[in-house]
Amino acid sequence: MDFNVAKIKLIIGLGNPEKEYADTYHNVGHLIIDCIKSYSLLTTHYSLIKSNVYMNESGGFVKTALRKYKTEPEELLIIQDDSDIEIGKYKLSFNRGSAGHKGIESIIKSLKTKDFWRLRIGIAKPPTAGKKIKAESFVLKKISKTNEKILNKVFQEIKEKML
Repeated sequence: MDFNVAKIKLIIGLGNPEKEYADTYHNVGHLIIDCIKSYSLLTTHYSLIKSNVYMNESGGFVKTALRKYKTEPEELLIIQDDSDIEIGKYKLSFNRGSAGHKGIESIIKSLKTKDFWRLRIGIAKPPTAGKKIKAESFVLKKISKTNEKILNKVFQEIKEKML
């Protein structure tokens, strides 16, 4: 994963705003922003913000943030949970479809472009007996202690690569 500091100017972590969602899988974007902000060197290179709207309404928030921070979509990094990626893994991508993620669908629709960066952090459990678990059944559940440790390790790794 290579973050080009000259290209990325604004990083937005997606999640849901209310306290009841704070430690859920769908709020991984918020959790990593908190982790990155704890390391002050990074905050001088990027503007770091957490969405303050529900996941499905992310588009309007992101569009407003781009105007406020005078940033183009190509200079934007969205950090999101991804139920298609196994927990402990992550992928950096550019110009991709939403793959069914409602927050990303909202952003693409609002910006009228897919030309932005996405850091997709895996939250999926390994399939059991070849069966994939549907995202709707677990994204709003509290992160287990075991998975919290895995995610914290991922956050640290990403933070180090962003330096």
